[in-house]
Amino acid sequence: MTPEDRAAIGARRPPWRTGRRSTVRRLPERAAYDRETVEAILDEGFVCHVAFSTEEGPVVLPTAYARVGEVLYLHGAAANHALRTIGGGIPICLAVTLVDGLVLARSAFHHSVNYRSVVVYGHAEEVRDPVEKRAALDAVVDQIVPGRVADARGPSDSELRATRVVRVTIDEASAKCRAGGPKDDAEDVEQGGIWAGHLPLTVVPGTPVPDDPRGERLAVPGYVVRTQRPGR
Repeated sequence: MTPEDRAAIGARRPPWRTGRRSTVRRLPERAAYDRETVEAILDEGFVCHVAFSTEEGPVVLPTAYARVGEVLYLHGAAANHALRTIGGGIPICLAVTLVDGLVLARSAFHHSVNYRSVVVYGHAEEVRDPVEKRAALDAVVDQIVPGRVADARGPSDSELRATRVVRVTIDEASAKCRAGGPKDDAEDVEQGGIWAGHLPLTVVPGTPVPDDPRGERLAVPGYVVRTQRPGR
């Protein structure tokens, strides 16, 4: 699924819903509730942390995901306990965080991190329709490396049976972001003598390393050479 397809789906959806749980109370000036900000963060990321409650206590697990409109897809092995648990429709909380830099203040108290994050509240259900299941898996692959689905072999019927996919419907969502330099106290700025600023951090792809047991020496696909996160 291309970014244009996602945008078209998103354009037909109502604005994001925000409730008591998703309203940012600490530093509310950093909050964003508009669809453009929330979706941009979700589309740039590809790893989320999913939190839910079980009889044995709370659980938080990282996993890859894909956003398609107002839905997030998660996948794993058919025997995956976490996906089997949340696939029954229990409430979940999901978070995606992008780290953009380190903030070095003059005081230890004011050190911080520049970031963009989204917190989602919703519920999940298992995807059983094989057509939607295949489309969801394609979306996850292309969320991580856009363009890869066109090259890679799709899942066989047995691989599809061995994979569990859940659809997370977003009930509420909000974003929170920080950018820029430190917020030092005036007296620390006036005193001087301590370097302060912020150190940008970016995800930079390295040189592709081929897996070539047949000695084919295939050219690296252009989408791999030029890969970058959306919005970068």
